Amino acid sequence: MDGLLLRSLEENVPLEIIYLSSDQQISQRKLLVKEVNDEYIRAYCLLRKQVRTFRRENILSLMPHTRSNDRFLH
Repeated sequence: MDGLLLRSLEENVPLEIIYLSSDQQISQRKLLVKEVNDEYIRAYCLLRKQVRTFRRENILSLMPHTRSNDRFLH
């Protein structure tokens, strides 16, 4: 997981995650990682169009976004 997060951070490559929120709701998000630490990830969420904070332990799945080769400028 760390390799994908660092690649997104360094190369501005979008990732897709499946995330479990604090109220036990599951969502699929497309992100551009802005900051990574041991507990949290700060990323621009392309669904909400805002920078959001995600708990690492609540990420159920993480994969590179493969639907296009576009780079994002956020």
